[in-house]
Amino acid sequence: MWVKICGNTNLEDARATVEAGADALGFIFAPSPRRISPREAKKIIAELPEGVEKVGVFVNQKPEIILDTVETAGLTGVQLHGDEGPRLARTIGRTGIKVYKALSAAVLENEADGFADAVDALFVDAGSDKRRGGAGKLFDWDRAAPIVRLLRRKVNIVVAGGLEAGNVGRAIELFHPWGVDVVSGVEREPGKKDHEKVRAFVKAAKAAAQA
Repeated sequence: MWVKICGNTNLEDARATVEAGADALGFIFAPSPRRISPREAKKIIAELPEGVEKVGVFVNQKPEIILDTVETAGLTGVQLHGDEGPRLARTIGRTGIKVYKALSAAVLENEADGFADAVDALFVDAGSDKRRGGAGKLFDWDRAAPIVRLLRRKVNIVVAGGLEAGNVGRAIELFHPWGVDVVSGVEREPGKKDHEKVRAFVKAAKAAAQA
């Protein structure tokens, strides 16, 4: 089970997240209370183990800006969280880094197929035009489950949106995803992690995956 903890803004939280057993850390380079600059991210990433993925989150930014940030910060992956299409995903992917695309559960059935062969995984969350994730809201799991089951045959699926230690096991049981992603569910305030919540989340996710 691939576990990503997103919205990292400082080295203390990043180290705690790695120690908890997370597979990937997310850094947000788009408007958000958790936004970080490429240079600030670089200072954190330079102190992290090579084996941990460092994923940058972008919303409707030009490919040259994305790739410049990748190089500056030392990212190993890019998460496209806006209206980006498969063409941009492929352009980024040709550079050799991992590409993830986030889609709202509401548009999953209509838009997901176009990304199946263009990304390393699709993130499913409850985002909207006004709020691109990070709102801590669940999407309609029961409604989305049949669609996700079909998509899993074509592409890796990561469940996000409103997850926390208390419900991640249920999400894994229902969706059997490749991975899970969390932001607000492991915070004490936006941009600041609650280390106990981080540990509990990673432990619950890994345990559910082995059940």
